[in-house]
Amino acid sequence: MKATVSRKELNDALSIAASASSARSTQPALMSIRMTLADGKLTLLGCDGEMWAQAYLPASIEVEGEICVQTRFLTEVVGALPDEQVTLQLSGTSLVIEGGQSEWKLFATPADLFPGIPDVPSTGELSLPMGLLQDSLDAVTYAVSSDTTRGVLTGVLMNYDGRTLTLVATDTHRLAVNRVHREGVGSDLNYIVPEKALKTIRSLPVPGDEDITIRFDGVRMSVDVGTAQVVSQLLDGNYPNWQRVVPSEFTRQWTMDRKEFFDNLKRAAILARDNSNRVTLSGQGDKVVISARSDERGTAKEEVPMISQNGDIDIAFNVKFIMDALGSFDSEGVRTEMTEASRSAVIRPVENGEDRFCVVMPMALG
Repeated sequence: MKATVSRKELNDALSIAASASSARSTQPALMSIRMTLADGKLTLLGCDGEMWAQAYLPASIEVEGEICVQTRFLTEVVGALPDEQVTLQLSGTSLVIEGGQSEWKLFATPADLFPGIPDVPSTGELSLPMGLLQDSLDAVTYAVSSDTTRGVLTGVLMNYDGRTLTLVATDTHRLAVNRVHREGVGSDLNYIVPEKALKTIRSLPVPGDEDITIRFDGVRMSVDVGTAQVVSQLLDGNYPNWQRVVPSEFTRQWTMDRKEFFDNLKRAAILARDNSNRVTLSGQGDKVVISARSDERGTAKEEVPMISQNGDIDIAFNVKFIMDALGSFDSEGVRTEMTEASRSAVIRPVENGEDRFCVVMPMALG
């Protein structure tokens, strides 16, 4: 096989395919990218056994062919090459990559053991503008769990009832919810989609005002945007009854400037990271006092003006959890709703707060 391609287009396509590749596996093929030269294009495919990501780019082909190359080194080499035309050529058991004055030889393996991308016969689908989908995912994915022993929590619950799309993510310490009210954009569905697949879909080269369609067959989901395709297994299991976690009432409320609150927390986090990321928030009249402590480095105190509703209370949180929630909002103001220091709080943007919010469990005061 031999072809010439654009280095930038190759790098962009590799970033998509590599997102599905496995970092560690007992099967070497799953840590590789399958490269196929045929029909005037180079097709790159990555797979970890449960997810496939495929991308295409035009190629000036002299000899068609197909091989596998280890993902890590291929992406590092292509990313470091000068931004000009790149020649790819199979020489014996090595892929020769030439760009500018650089020449690399990477060991290659046959492609016959690489799992092909499966078909997903659609039994349900959802179509949204790419920008709206990206915004909705950003509103919840920060709360996805990294604990693989609780598989369903490593994904996002996607529920559509014909009128409202609800996305939910939780790691049991916090719960993020986002609702989009839009009729007739898909079939009724209720699936748990792995975060890894959603991150890849979010990064696909689709303009924000262009619709993207996600198709489901009950076991897998797929997205095809012409220049790239993503297929992923859905997560199997019952998602927790998240509605029970959302407090039905509150007795205390703080309303603050979102950016000012975030900036103050960011400074306090410098010391909080030495103390399990704990910050204490104290409502005192018309201000919230943020304090953090490190036994080895000292203490920090910040003050944020607020509008209070019975807001004199001391409560502690993981500062990262609060900052993640604030970073997902785009409103100028933010509300924190509480009852007491030992019960969960709800953080909402002042605008659209019923449809986008985060429930956060407090930490022990200390």
